[in-house]
Amino acid sequence: MGTGNVSGVAGAFFIGGPGAVVWMWIMCLFTSAASFIESTLAQLYKVRAEDTYKGGPAFYIHRGLGTRGFGAFFALLFIFCFALAFTSLQANTITDAVSGAVGTFTDPAGLPWLPFLLGIVLALVTAGIVIGGMRRVANVAQSMVPIMAVVYLLVGLIVIGMNVGEVPRVFGQMFEGAFSPQAAVGGGIGAAIVNGVQRGMLSNEAGMGSVPNVAATASVSHPVKQGLVQTLGVYFDTLLVCTITAFIVLVAFPDPSTGGEGLVMVQESLTASLGAWSAVLLGVIMLLLAFTSVLGNYSYGEANVHFLTAKRGWHLTFGVSVVAMVFIGSVISVELAWSIAGVTMVVIALINLVVITILAPTAMRLLRDYRAKAAKGEDPIFLSSDMPDLANVDTWAPEDVSDYVDIRDRASTDGS
Repeated sequence: MGTGNVSGVAGAFFIGGPGAVVWMWIMCLFTSAASFIESTLAQLYKVRAEDTYKGGPAFYIHRGLGTRGFGAFFALLFIFCFALAFTSLQANTITDAVSGAVGTFTDPAGLPWLPFLLGIVLALVTAGIVIGGMRRVANVAQSMVPIMAVVYLLVGLIVIGMNVGEVPRVFGQMFEGAFSPQAAVGGGIGAAIVNGVQRGMLSNEAGMGSVPNVAATASVSHPVKQGLVQTLGVYFDTLLVCTITAFIVLVAFPDPSTGGEGLVMVQESLTASLGAWSAVLLGVIMLLLAFTSVLGNYSYGEANVHFLTAKRGWHLTFGVSVVAMVFIGSVISVELAWSIAGVTMVVIALINLVVITILAPTAMRLLRDYRAKAAKGEDPIFLSSDMPDLANVDTWAPEDVSDYVDIRDRASTDGS
């Protein structure tokens, strides 16, 4: 769960109307397949890096397509587009969240210095973590994310329960905005499709090449296992969390254009249903989600810097750049932040989608191998020797999966 599941949905409504969420659902069916392929490939072509693994699009471009030059080009593009541009968007969301919470008590317009203060504080904390090694702060923040996600879902379900009679109206409004002839004539369908597809990808990041950088770090017995896990995450993000956000907003604002933009709209919606305290709670939730996303973006980018060079100086330069983007993102307008993220998303997603389409047959071979082994009643374990024709596969030797083999053998012995 991330900020796109909340502020991204509201932003799509503000521009494209309620029908945008239907196109998020439709897009989810396609992007889940993309997520499976990219995460499976990331596992297959991952490499060892100290006590962990590194991988992602740059790695499967290099090892799968056999072109390090294009892999390096993608790594540079990814660092600029995702690790820097998207980091500014997350920082902007934090400013929005705090300003919205403050807005329940006083007019934020009377505090013009607030974004700059938040930007300085966020930049200092980020610098302390990514440059100064304050890993404990990062660990505490990340450990809070699952709790905050559950709290948000519970709050959303409470709002739906309090307004259960509105459910048919809300669903009708969504589908009417997505497919009605009136919307087609007026251009509403086009706006709904464009914003639904764009914000849908931003909400779950499937197909954009970001998730594989994390998927590659997992230790699993078969590449397909991680692909399936990431696919489930896409369904959870879009079909559950985004839908709950849609209900929260549409219950309070049947016409989303009358509400605030982005996160402010969700905070106003919760305030209308539950009171001012809920806007403050959402502000805290979004602060944690956005800040951990900043750290996640840094991790994504660092994997790509690692692909390019192991020199410490470049890694430090990258860390300083992330800190600078945190401050910049805190003080720019929400419209500019989303525009930058939207444009860069298109560029990086198009390249990644073309690459995984070319490499999809390899992912499908792995899926068939996984199913064949599972059909025998065994825990699927993959070895590079199972597909000796695949070149540049370095981390699937017997010693890499020895723990899983031991577990399977013990289970087999106990069963007999």
